Amino acid sequence: MRLQHATWQEVEAYLTRHTGIIVPIGSTEQHGPNGLVGTDAICPEAIAWALGERHDVLVAPTQNIGMAQHHLAFPGSLSLAPSTLIAVLRDTIESLAKHGFTHVFFLNGHGGNIATVKAAFAEVYTARSLAGDDRPLNLSLYSWFSGRRGRELADSLYGDAEGSHATASEVALSWYAAGVEKPVAMSPQLAPRGSAECDAHTFRQRFPDGRMGSDPSLARIEHGKRFLETGVEDAWEAYQAFVTG
Repeated sequence: MRLQHATWQEVEAYLTRHTGIIVPIGSTEQHGPNGLVGTDAICPEAIAWALGERHDVLVAPTQNIGMAQHHLAFPGSLSLAPSTLIAVLRDTIESLAKHGFTHVFFLNGHGGNIATVKAAFAEVYTARSLAGDDRPLNLSLYSWFSGRRGRELADSLYGDAEGSHATASEVALSWYAAGVEKPVAMSPQLAPRGSAECDAHTFRQRFPDGRMGSDPSLARIEHGKRFLETGVEDAWEAYQAFVTG
C-alpha cells in the first residue's frame, strides 16, 4: 500500500495491525552518459513499492532530492544542503511518529545521503531525550545496493566494472523500473576511480562524464528485473530484522 494512494481511514486501520513504514529516499543527480537523473530515487522506490505490494507494508512518498552538491556541475542535478535535508527528515519522522508509527525504515538509493540521514536520526533522538519524550520510536537506514544478494549478482555480471557511481547495477534497475533503455558507448571504457568528497567543480574535473570506476554500458534492462528481485529479498530481510529486533 502506498501512503499517497490511501485514505486516512485506511492508514488508521493499517496502524491497528502494524506500526512500521518504509520511506524511500534517493537523489536527483547525474548518472553518467546512459544513466537516468532520477536513478537514485527510482531504484529504492521500485523496491519499496514491490515490498508494499507483496508484504502489506505501507510505503511513504519518496524523498527524491538528497545531498548531492558534488554533482551540481552536471545539468539536471539537484541538491539540498545537509541542514535542509536534516530539517525535512526530522519533520517527516515526527509527522509519522505523531500518528503512531514506531518503526520508520528509510530505504536509501544514494551513498551521499548516509551521513546526513544518520545526523537527522541523531537530531530526532536528541530532541526527544532532552524533552523527556518516551514514546517508542525506532529509525533505520538501509541502502538497497548494500544487500548481499544484490552485491553478489553485480559481481557475477560486472566484476570490477561495477564501480561506485553510475554503476551498471543501478543503471539496469532504473531502466527496468522506468521502462526505458539508453545504450551509450563509454570512453574510456572504465571510468577513473577516486573520492567524491569534494565540491562540484572538482568532482567534474576528476570524473568528466560523471562515472566513478564503472562501465555502465554493461547494463541490460533484463538485468534490472533480477536486481529488483534481489533488492526486494535483501530489503525485506533487513526490514523484518528491524521491526522484530
